[in-house]
Amino acid sequence: MTPICLTCGEPAGVGLEIARKAWNALGAEVPFFLLGDRRHVDGDLQVIETTNDIDPTGPLPLIQHEIAGDATPGQPDPKNAQGVIDVIARGVELVKAGEASALCTLPIHKKALKDGAGFAFPGHTEYLAHLDGKDTVVMMLACPDLRVVPVTIHIALADVPKALTPKLLSETLEITQRALQRDFGVPAPRLSVCGLNPHAGEGGAMGQEELAWISDCIAELAKGGMNVTGPWPADTMFHAAARDGYDVAVAMYHDQALIPIKTIDFAGGVNVTLGLDFIRTSPDHGTAFDIAGKGLADPTSTIAALRMARDMVLARTT
Repeated sequence: MTPICLTCGEPAGVGLEIARKAWNALGAEVPFFLLGDRRHVDGDLQVIETTNDIDPTGPLPLIQHEIAGDATPGQPDPKNAQGVIDVIARGVELVKAGEASALCTLPIHKKALKDGAGFAFPGHTEYLAHLDGKDTVVMMLACPDLRVVPVTIHIALADVPKALTPKLLSETLEITQRALQRDFGVPAPRLSVCGLNPHAGEGGAMGQEELAWISDCIAELAKGGMNVTGPWPADTMFHAAARDGYDVAVAMYHDQALIPIKTIDFAGGVNVTLGLDFIRTSPDHGTAFDIAGKGLADPTSTIAALRMARDMVLARTT
C-alpha cells in the first residue's frame, strides 16, 4: 500500500508532536509520512524525496515543504498561514497523483489562517471540497461504538433552520450510504435521522420542520430503497440499545452530532470526509495551544485516524 500523507497542520499546535508519537506507536503497521517544514519538527527525521525512500525502521519520515515563519508552541505566527494552506493543497495533489494512498490532516487553527492569509473556508472539510471540485461533501465522526453525520456543519445555530433543505438532507443521506458501502464494508447501511427540534417537534408542538418536510424527505428515500428511518428525538438516539439499531446517526447540526461521540470516545474519535474522490481522515480535536510543546498531547485520535484511512484504502482496493 502506498503511504498515507499526514499534513502538518498548525505548527504552533500539538500536531507535530502527535505525528512523532503516532509514528513511534505504529511503526510499519500503517505506512505514512509527514508533509511539512523540517524546521518546525523537533528530533530526528528521515527527510525523503519520494515515498519509495521511506525506511519503516527509521525516524519519522518527512517530505519537505518550506513554510515561512517559525514554530513557537502555543503562539501561531501569521507568516505560517499560507504555508499551512499550501501543505493541504499539496497533500491533495500527492494523493490524486497516486504518490499517497490517502490524506490524514493534523489540526489547523482557522482564525490563524484567516488572519494570516485570508482563508475563506470555515474549516478543512469545506476547503477539501473546493480542492476536489465538489459542491456537497459530508463530515462523519466515527469511533468503534458510533458513527455520526451532521447535515449542517460549521455554521451558527441560528442559521441551521435556513440552511437545512430537502436537497441537502437527501444528498447527505445518499453520500453517507454510498460511503458506508464503499469505504466501510457495510453492504446495506441502516441510517437513523435525528429531528431538528426537541422531541422531533412533538407533532408540531415544538417546531414545524419535521411535519413540513423532514418526514416526507425521509419517507421518499425509504420508498426508493434506502434503509433510513426518522426523524427521531435526538435525546433518545445515543444510548447503547439505540445505537445497536443503526450504522450511522444523521444529525441536523454540529453539536447534535459531536456531543454524543465526544462523550462516548473523546480521545479516539476520527473525522472522515465523505463524498470526495480521495480518502481523508483527521483526528477529532484541535490545536490545543495550551499544552503545545509540553509533551502532553495524546496521539490516540491521530493513530485511529491513520488506521481508519488505511482500512478505507483496503476496502476500496479489495
